[in-house]
Amino acid sequence: MRQFEYAAPKSTQQAVGLLGPNAQILAGGTDLLALMKDDIVTPKRVVNIKDVEGLTRAVVGQDAFFVGALAKLSDIADNAEVRKRYPMLANAADEAASPQIRNMATIGGNLCQRPRCWYFRSGFGLLAMKDGKSMVAEGDNRNHAIIGNDGSAKFVSPSTIAPALIAYNAFVTVVGPKGTRNIELAKFYRIPKAEGEREHDLQPNEMITEIVLPLAGSAMSLRGPAHAAQYEIRQKAAFDWPMALASVALWVDGRTVTKANIVLGAVAPVPWVSQEAAQALIGKELNEQTADAAGQAAVSIAKPLSMNGYKVQLTRVAVKRALLQAAEGARA
Repeated sequence: MRQFEYAAPKSTQQAVGLLGPNAQILAGGTDLLALMKDDIVTPKRVVNIKDVEGLTRAVVGQDAFFVGALAKLSDIADNAEVRKRYPMLANAADEAASPQIRNMATIGGNLCQRPRCWYFRSGFGLLAMKDGKSMVAEGDNRNHAIIGNDGSAKFVSPSTIAPALIAYNAFVTVVGPKGTRNIELAKFYRIPKAEGEREHDLQPNEMITEIVLPLAGSAMSLRGPAHAAQYEIRQKAAFDWPMALASVALWVDGRTVTKANIVLGAVAPVPWVSQEAAQALIGKELNEQTADAAGQAAVSIAKPLSMNGYKVQLTRVAVKRALLQAAEGARA
């Protein structure tokens, strides 16, 4: 590990003042320390924000539920309000990684973690280009993107928490030298086109301070409760990265779906909001046939690479099963 300057600010303002192009934020450290040890990132300054006041809260406000960026995944999974109001998020946090990591990893860090692409983790860069050609397209791409992969970015977004939050219409609050801004989490992620670009809308001198979840029926949300479920497909039930997942939230009038948020994970460089799958459901009753049609619609735009065509079927099944699980909640 290379030498670096260490800073431990006590406030958000102090932390922002210490950030910049050559600095990295240390929260739980479960991803950053591994990247530094492998010489993938080489910050000249590490800014430990663990002592910054107010970043671990999880409280209910008038229109929203606020979760501090330093809230640990294990605490989110066990939080009574989260389990009551956002059960899909609680389950996603409870299933993420291993118990040891969940007790250290923070929700802000989880949302900003770097891709698990083995080309990136081996030092070949985020886009893994060599001599003007994609190493991913011409190499082992079993775990790479089948959607949103038309450009050079072919990695998959690593967070299993982000799709659940996006399905719940979550925002993130970002603080920087120019003040505070709220960003829809669905718009926080971006697909980089050049090696110097990042996977999210976070400048080097900015930091996430909290995640904002609208309360059902509030001014920030749609009227009525959302029924939600997340379905992951892994090679093994124990700690493993999913090969495909779907997070769905449904709003229904009687038995008719009036709105659907269907977010795919582990299949695109960003958590992928499937408008095609949602449109296949609107105005219809959710059942085995319509859930299957939504799954088919979700993968209608898929463009698998040479070795990951299996993900098309897995994604279709994940969407269908997540929808049927959500339907059970709607009928309960």
